[in-house]
Amino acid sequence: MPVPILKQGDFLIASIQAAMSDTDAEQLQADVMERVGRFRSRGIIVDVTAVDVLDSFAARSLRTLAHMTNLRGAQTVVVGIQPDVAFAMVQLGMSFEDVHTALDLEEGLAFLNHRVAGRSADDRA
Repeated sequence: MPVPILKQGDFLIASIQAAMSDTDAEQLQADVMERVGRFRSRGIIVDVTAVDVLDSFAARSLRTLAHMTNLRGAQTVVVGIQPDVAFAMVQLGMSFEDVHTALDLEEGLAFLNHRVAGRSADDRA
């Protein structure tokens, strides 16, 4: 099932509604990368609030997505990791240590707004 991706100003919001198959994860990467270029997006939020299982391939795909978008100049933040999912990820040795995370969508938007404002100020200097 394709992941819906909404445009909100300079940001994209991808809301994962269920456990992703490997094909879904790869399609999400392709779709986000295409939209980053088309809309010149400065930030991406990947909302996993509805996900109660995140397998190693899906987790690795989200990390890869964050690295890919960063290379295109867009910050990515993963929001809404459920407590049981976080526990399982730690137990299995999976890590998002180099990927920004936030508690929820509101916190993710605040993070991106702060990062984008900081980059804009750096660009003017």
